[in-house]
Amino acid sequence: MKNFFDIVILDNTIRSYLFVIGSILLALIFKRYLSRYIAGLLFRIIKRIAVGVDKTSFVNLVVSPLETFLLIVVSLVSIEKLTFPTILNVNIYRVSTHGIVEVLAVIIFVLSFIWLLLRIIDFIAMILHQKANATGDAKENQLIVFFKDFFKALIIICGVLLVLKYAFGLKIGSLITGLSIATAAIALSLRESMENLIASFIIFFDKPFMTGDLVKVQGITGTVEKIGLRSTRIRTDQKTFVTVPNKQMVDSIMDNLSLRTQRRAFVQLEVNSATTHEQVDQLVLSIEKTFQLRSREIENYTVFLSDINKNAFVIHVEFFTATIPPADFNALRQQMNLAIIRMLEDLDIRLATKDPEKNYEL
Repeated sequence: MKNFFDIVILDNTIRSYLFVIGSILLALIFKRYLSRYIAGLLFRIIKRIAVGVDKTSFVNLVVSPLETFLLIVVSLVSIEKLTFPTILNVNIYRVSTHGIVEVLAVIIFVLSFIWLLLRIIDFIAMILHQKANATGDAKENQLIVFFKDFFKALIIICGVLLVLKYAFGLKIGSLITGLSIATAAIALSLRESMENLIASFIIFFDKPFMTGDLVKVQGITGTVEKIGLRSTRIRTDQKTFVTVPNKQMVDSIMDNLSLRTQRRAFVQLEVNSATTHEQVDQLVLSIEKTFQLRSREIENYTVFLSDINKNAFVIHVEFFTATIPPADFNALRQQMNLAIIRMLEDLDIRLATKDPEKNYEL
């Protein structure tokens, strides 16, 4: 039996092949148990900051990439004990198959490690979201989403640099120096994109609005659904999805409608100039009385004769409510408009109408 295990096939003994296969099989069998155990140990280390997040959530989030990473590590370490067969080591376009296999192994290892780090970032973001929800601070949630995407992008860039260094043997220092020069040239050509990136930092630190706010900018009114590194996504009142560059969100006049303290309704009545002063006075008093009867809904109001000309008397009608839902506000505004129409009918007052030949038809 000893001679059998010492038989050489493709520059390696059967014993070596059995060792590699056995190691990989053991990794396949025990990877889930081992990864869950390691995930549990990691959770114990960071459980002091993991307030409100249970162990199951962390394990379910990390165990899959951890399984893959452990299997790849065991496989690469085991295969490294084998000698690459000389017969298979041929050159393809001046690159040996041995070198290609080593490059692929490094790439797979780095990708699996980066995947694990990205999942850990997701877990940290989940912890911070739990803390933000506990405090009721939606601004913190907005900041968490931003920095989660930022650090993920940073880790991916580091992963690419690791692949270039350890897989392809490039000198990262020289590469970064060259890239810095190229980046400066690219930055000049992509000046608008850089401005949007800087504007995203201004939004997150100055906080003129946050996710869920109703805003009006560049003639667009809608609810902010996401604030990204380059643009802000807004769901309009017509249910369309609009992407606005962050630079415009910062440089333009932006009205955050969610921060208003009251809702305003305005009506300008232009009554016929043949209306008597008693009728005008009675109309103003009737409108004021109606507002007084709705004092629970209408916080303050203004009704007065704002202008007089030979063709019409202009009555300014304005009232304010609390920040009630739009549907309730529109219903109240409709009720008040109908009440004004009834007053005009009861007092026999006609509105001034424009005529092609005269300013107003009396």
